[in-house]
Amino acid sequence: MLWKKHAFEDELRLLAEADTLAFGGVGIAGTLLPATKAYFAVEEGLREHGADLRPRLEALLDRATPAGRVYAAELLTHADAAAGRAAWLRLEAQDAEVTTFNGCIMSSTTVGRYAAERLRD
Repeated sequence: MLWKKHAFEDELRLLAEADTLAFGGVGIAGTLLPATKAYFAVEEGLREHGADLRPRLEALLDRATPAGRVYAAELLTHADAAAGRAAWLRLEAQDAEVTTFNGCIMSSTTVGRYAAERLRD
C-alpha cells in the first residue's frame, strides 16, 4: 500500500467509534469485529508510519469511545513503551465502562481499571 496523507482514515474512524474491545475473534464463529480488523491494520502500519500515526492515536485518547481509547493506548504501547505508559496514565482515572470480549466471553470493566492493569504489566 502506498502511503497517502489520508491513509488509515477508515481504520482510525472505526477505532474511534468502537463499542466493544476485542483483540481476537468473538463468538462461536470467532468472527473479527470491524474495530479489531482496524486495530490490526493500524498496528501493521505503525512499523512503517509510526511517526505519522502516533499523534492521530494520541488524539483518540480524548475523543474516542471508551473502547477506542483503550485500542489507541494499546497501539501507542506498540509504537513506543514510554508513549504507551503515558497513555495508560492518562486513562487511569477514567471511569467510563468498556465492553470486552475474550472469545465467547463478554465482560465489562472501566477504562481506568483496564489502564491500571496495563500499568502493572
